Amino acid sequence: MKEIKTVVQEIINAPSCYPALREVAQDYLDRLGTDKEKEAAKKLVEYTEECVEKIDDVLQFFQSDAGKKVFGEEKATVLAKQAKEVKAKGGKYCFCPACTAGVELLERKAEIL
Repeated sequence: MKEIKTVVQEIINAPSCYPALREVAQDYLDRLGTDKEKEAAKKLVEYTEECVEKIDDVLQFFQSDAGKKVFGEEKATVLAKQAKEVKAKGGKYCFCPACTAGVELLERKAEIL
């Protein structure tokens, strides 16, 4: 099993990570081993809960005009197909690197809180 530090670093490194979550995740890493670690962990969990997207939401976005504008029509179509496949296999959350790492962090949040 990966260390929590590694999971948090994966969130930070993900191109799809929201800037505010990236900042909070880095703050958590910077505060490891200090008296502010638990406070930073709580904030990280809160931001991660807000940022991890449900598969239905991203599927809808990929199929929307806004999604096609962001990704281009071809890429949005590919992403929508991938989202449908993830959902068909029982996936509940977005499959991007940030959300994937975020889900892992949330599943293991008891380790840092």
